[in-house]
Amino acid sequence: MKLPELFEENMSSLLGEDYENYKQCLDKPMHHGIRVNTHKISVEEFLKICPFDLKSVPWCSNGFYYDEKKDTPSKHPYYYAGLYYIQEPSAMTPASVIPVKSNERVLDICAAPGGKSTELAAKLDGTGVLVSNDISASRAKALLKNIEVFGIPNAVITSEPPNKLAEKFPYYFDKILIDAPCSGEGMFRKSYSMVTAWEKNGNELFSNIQKSILNEIVKMLKPGGMLLYSTCTFSPLENEKSIEYLLSLDDSLSIVDFNKYECFDDGHPEWSDTGKEDLKKCARLWPHKIEGEGHFVCLVKKAGEASVLSNIGNYPIKKVKLPKEVLDFLSKIDVDYDISRFEMAGEKLYYIQDSLPAVKGLRILRCGLYMGEVKKNRFEPSQSLAMSLQMKQFSNCVNLHCDDDRVKKYLKGETIEVEGKNGWTLVCVDGYPLGWGKLNNDILKNKYLPGWRLMS
Repeated sequence: MKLPELFEENMSSLLGEDYENYKQCLDKPMHHGIRVNTHKISVEEFLKICPFDLKSVPWCSNGFYYDEKKDTPSKHPYYYAGLYYIQEPSAMTPASVIPVKSNERVLDICAAPGGKSTELAAKLDGTGVLVSNDISASRAKALLKNIEVFGIPNAVITSEPPNKLAEKFPYYFDKILIDAPCSGEGMFRKSYSMVTAWEKNGNELFSNIQKSILNEIVKMLKPGGMLLYSTCTFSPLENEKSIEYLLSLDDSLSIVDFNKYECFDDGHPEWSDTGKEDLKKCARLWPHKIEGEGHFVCLVKKAGEASVLSNIGNYPIKKVKLPKEVLDFLSKIDVDYDISRFEMAGEKLYYIQDSLPAVKGLRILRCGLYMGEVKKNRFEPSQSLAMSLQMKQFSNCVNLHCDDDRVKKYLKGETIEVEGKNGWTLVCVDGYPLGWGKLNNDILKNKYLPGWRLMS
């Protein structure tokens, strides 16, 4: 691979004799991985039904390598059922390291396309609240889709600059993840366009962006809370020096240890301005030392009491009388919804969990679970509702084996023949929901969301 001359000089200075090993690894194929959605299925249960030849990612308990020459996970029905996320193995590290617990308030500040947010949400497992943000509205749409595919009911998807969030959520979050915008030096093997982008932008542009985000992040972390900073680049300016800058913003912050995989490198105090020994607690993932593209990870804690605050949010519910057609549909769902927490926005119906915060004034793509649309004398359930359910929770289901040709036809939006009761039907693959259909005399009218359909 042809690398920029300045980049080669920088990396040679950092790695010394090891630089040639790094350079040679870039000419080898990159590694591919999937991460199991433990909100829907345990790792053990997934491995029982998994059709792929997998190998464990040693630093992520629900991460696995797959052979891209043999398998195409993005085309398999289990992908559409939200049983896993396709993710580069190094990138699994940040969300794996940050110790998210039930009922916590969690922020993913630079979240698109959703790889880390979906894992944070799986750790919360329907409790607490995840605020998942990306400043780019177009990228936030991809984030929203991935949250919905994973069946996450307790997320708030925002598209705001960090300072706007800091105004809204002072000292609010138990855990914050910032996978910072960076120069992407760990992405060179994945896409050569990252090389040309590096030549255009370099490291300093991103260092300044990182500092501007860190300025706001510290205002949102509550005492006792933890912050995970990560990048997919190798530059000390964007890594050790960014952590130095973060620590300078608040004396109550300190770097904490976490369990490192044996092939992870420590952070390097000698590459920083202050030489703080605690920087060794950071982790560097080099692509010539692990089976991955590379990452930098640092876990920081804010001093103070670490008790979880009340899980009750302050979202102001606009009370609504639910139409009969909605109540009739809800009677078919075996979920203990609190009727007082439904909200209408025009014809759209949402369920607002009691842990969700007030979000007025923010640019919101989604708050809570989008249930569906109330139309003239009928209710049309949403794709996100289907993905949030378990098969046993809906009264009328069709369950197809993943090798059944009708599964692919359904995912393409085609009408299929199935036996069952007339009416709204939850279509499942091997026990896991894919979406809705409307059954009439063994003919299922396809209601799978058009934007999600399998194209080939």
